[in-house]
Amino acid sequence: MTFVNLLRQRLFPRTFSSHAVPSRWTSPGHQDRPNGYLFNRTPPPPGQSRKWEDWELPCYVTSFLTIVILGVGLNAKPDLTIETWAHQKALEKLAVESSSSSSSE
Repeated sequence: MTFVNLLRQRLFPRTFSSHAVPSRWTSPGHQDRPNGYLFNRTPPPPGQSRKWEDWELPCYVTSFLTIVILGVGLNAKPDLTIETWAHQKALEKLAVESSSSSSSE
């Protein structure tokens, strides 16, 4: 067996072995089978709403305000790109040239 094959077997034991060897990096878990509920939380009885936890309202309000502030702030920022500056300078130069050519006639 070459060194490369030995290294592959050490790094990837399940792909090269014929029997199932438990990995030292994973565990089988504590649940027998998935129960189909998100975050393993059972839904409330029919007609009853879920009670909010203490962290939910501040998190939702902060997220909404962050989106609003970023939306307004990023749309209102000045255009400082080099293309805009060059376009304005070119328009100023054209205006100066057209006024100088019209005054010389």
